[in-house]
Amino acid sequence: MANSLVIVESPAKVKTIKKFLGANYEVDASNGHVRDMPKSQLGFDAENNFEPKYITIRGKGDILAKLRKEVKKADKIYLATDPDREGEAISWHLMKALKLDEVKDKQVYRISFNEITKNAVKNSIKNPREIDMDLVNAQQARRMLDRMVGYRISPLLWAKVKRGLSAGRVQSVALRMICDREDEINAFIPEEYWTLEADLTLEGLKKPFTAKFYGTKKGKLSISNKEELNQIQQGLEGRPYVVEEVKHGERTKKAPIPFTTSTLQQEASKVLNFSTQKTMRLAQQLYEGVDVKGHGTVGLITYLRTDSTRIAEEAHTAARAYIEENFGQAYVAKEESGKKAGGKIQDAHEAIRPTNIALTPAAVKDSLARDLFRLYQLIWKRFTASRMEQAVYETTSVKVSAGEYLFTLTASKLAFEGFMTVYVQDEEKEEEGRPLGKLEKGMELKLEELREAQHFTQPPAHYTEASLVKSLEEQGIGRPSTYAPTITTILARRYVTKENKNLYVTELGEVVNRMMKQCFSSIVDKDFTANLEFLLDKVGDGTVDWKTVVSNFYPDLEEAVSKAEEELESVTIADEVTDELCELCGRNLVIKYGPHGKFLACPGFPECKNTKPYLEKIGVPCPKCGKELVIKKTKKGRRYYGCENNPECDFMSWQKPSKEKCPECGSYMVEKGNKLLCANEQCGHSMEKD
Repeated sequence: MANSLVIVESPAKVKTIKKFLGANYEVDASNGHVRDMPKSQLGFDAENNFEPKYITIRGKGDILAKLRKEVKKADKIYLATDPDREGEAISWHLMKALKLDEVKDKQVYRISFNEITKNAVKNSIKNPREIDMDLVNAQQARRMLDRMVGYRISPLLWAKVKRGLSAGRVQSVALRMICDREDEINAFIPEEYWTLEADLTLEGLKKPFTAKFYGTKKGKLSISNKEELNQIQQGLEGRPYVVEEVKHGERTKKAPIPFTTSTLQQEASKVLNFSTQKTMRLAQQLYEGVDVKGHGTVGLITYLRTDSTRIAEEAHTAARAYIEENFGQAYVAKEESGKKAGGKIQDAHEAIRPTNIALTPAAVKDSLARDLFRLYQLIWKRFTASRMEQAVYETTSVKVSAGEYLFTLTASKLAFEGFMTVYVQDEEKEEEGRPLGKLEKGMELKLEELREAQHFTQPPAHYTEASLVKSLEEQGIGRPSTYAPTITTILARRYVTKENKNLYVTELGEVVNRMMKQCFSSIVDKDFTANLEFLLDKVGDGTVDWKTVVSNFYPDLEEAVSKAEEELESVTIADEVTDELCELCGRNLVIKYGPHGKFLACPGFPECKNTKPYLEKIGVPCPKCGKELVIKKTKKGRRYYGCENNPECDFMSWQKPSKEKCPECGSYMVEKGNKLLCANEQCGHSMEKD
């Protein structure tokens, strides 16, 4: 009969861990949290030192009853929930719900492992510890702060816009960041610039070299307009093109560091086109265990929620041995200088890595579904590359003079692949360029053609899931476990829509963000939120009291909520009355807001339930058919300009069209800041707005 009980979070781990531990151990799962604050109320007593109130989560009664029976049979109980702040809190809640802190005849331990392998699980049993109350309190503080924001502000959004909306401590800041970026893009004024390239040939060679205009010997020059370009071209007329300088050098590219949660989400988005939510779901499966032919159920990667880049010494050594055997000693990274051999590293977490480097992508491919395989392959390659030597490029740079002006040519050749044998990121796929070894100082080159091109500076890019995660992490907002649910929430609430990877704020998102900025400026302030994250981390390491953090936060929030309630009329969207009459009852239709933006509705609701699409006209005729252009929205809520005569006329534009015609080609023009740009990209003409 089993005399030890191991309680994990996920049922998916039970079979694997049971196999490692044998007949003397019973392994069961809590299915995540078993206790939480009640949904029907705020869940803490602000008058009694912010003491939280916990109840059993609905549906978890049967699970707890089963665990209580298992506890009675066991002599030792091991709480083996996930190795993070959330996991620590779940262990504490299990202890309270199962009353393990009251039993006298049993030994209760907390164990954690960063990977679900036989060695890791058995070592954790040999090295049990007590529950870390600092981590538990950090989770309690975070949960209460999230509760405060959600439970006190969301009802105001319900009253202001529509039921079912929400505010959040991290989600509202993320929404503001997306809105701020949208404002930057809309306010961006493109600036003109020109490039000049010279196609030059060397006697005896047929194919020309392409040199780019640099400036003068005094320094780099930018070409801002056609007049400046003409002046340079005049200075080049009749001038010989002479090789002024040839430099040969070497450039190295460092191997990447292993994945953290954030960088895995970013790279999976860029390379595999996975959402953050999908990446985490697949990574969870790889961590908990999958059936691999010839190996049984195996946890293929280490724990997926981490901001550490540390690698365990055992895994580091195994990777180096694998690289030497399969690629050669030259490909093994040189040991870091100043590294203490055998020294203990203090941080509990590791980076995300394969649990066994010998389980190559090729070895597991037939056992994994396509997307699981692609994610595992990405993690395996990144980790393997991180233990490999840097890549080396041989470089050549050439300066060519023509009168007072200079042109440059550059080329690089990959001399040693190093880590790039295994792992190449998109930005590392470089054009090597034509070899320039034949060029020597003093050689005269023949000009075949001077090629000019007009360009305009581009606005900041829209956020993608990857770039938003990167920005949140850089600014200290949220933590690895919060990025995916934050993005999922703002998409689900229709505050933001996603098209071709880009995130666009919807009209509903703009309304919510405006209210949050007006009434709760500190909640959506990036610095304030980052500082709060810093304090929560300090709670986790035991240097700040958790109730001090929540007690300092709550009064200011309450004051802001009270003020917003008093001034609610000043921020409520009043229904805008239109000239259009209701076909059913004759009243003037009003503009309402829904999850897809504006629509027309009868003010006689609920007696009259007439609604129809809202078409905002912009006073510009359609360039295609001459009828009115109106503001429309895609199914996902992104704004565009289309013809009121759709579907007969299919004209559409993402930028606002103007009545003005392009003086160069006759095409319609679009508004961009205080300029008008020709919609014909091949023309590219721009002019100031009147």
